[in-house]
Amino acid sequence: MIEINLIPDVKREYLKTRMLRNTVISMSIVVGIIIVGIAVVLGLFLAGQLVTQSIQDSTIKSGSEELIAVEDINKMVTIQQQLKSIDGQHESKAIRSRLIDVMSAINPPEPNNVQISTLKLNPEESTISIEGSAVNGYIALEVFKKTITNTSVQTQQDDQDVKVPLASDIVAGDTSFGENSDGQRVLRFTFTFKYPDELFKMSDAPVLIVTPQGRTDVTDSKLGVPSSLFGAKANDIKNEEGAGNGQ
Repeated sequence: MIEINLIPDVKREYLKTRMLRNTVISMSIVVGIIIVGIAVVLGLFLAGQLVTQSIQDSTIKSGSEELIAVEDINKMVTIQQQLKSIDGQHESKAIRSRLIDVMSAINPPEPNNVQISTLKLNPEESTISIEGSAVNGYIALEVFKKTITNTSVQTQQDDQDVKVPLASDIVAGDTSFGENSDGQRVLRFTFTFKYPDELFKMSDAPVLIVTPQGRTDVTDSKLGVPSSLFGAKANDIKNEEGAGNGQ
């Protein structure tokens, strides 16, 4: 059987070109539809964002107007901030009222007891300065210093007792003889020492001052202040010969 191709080559090329054109058009339409769909989704998302932002702006504006309408709002905000910081300040505050009880605990018993005329606490340098007098002279002063040197502060960490020395870097000052308010001849002295942070630190556990004489609980400043601990500064000894000439 003999087959004869009656379609000219030009016609065949035309048909191929038309089919390719139709395919391209179809694909373009599909791509266009996808792009339009994406644009619609993005538009809806953007519209939703704008609506949400508008609602939030309206809420913020309304809340701001309510706050502005409150009388003394600035003072209230300041007070609230201060209230929030109270707990932190309470935990970090120093209980310096323990100082008086510490001085009572480290004062040696008679006849080597001392009388303090000036007591200075320097939190910036963590030092305590003592100016006082002792009837028993240099012996009492040495006993007082040794008592301080052998005294420790006992606290608790992780349910374990921890001891640290009460004093370090003791610096002796001037000493001289004078006369107290009772007319007794006394030794006047001054010295300074550094104290540990544990001494005045806020603590739920007991804070003990352990001296050679015993233990003293200074957690809540429980002790009273003995009247013999503090007194007026001793005066210079009068020159008896000069006094007689004055008469």
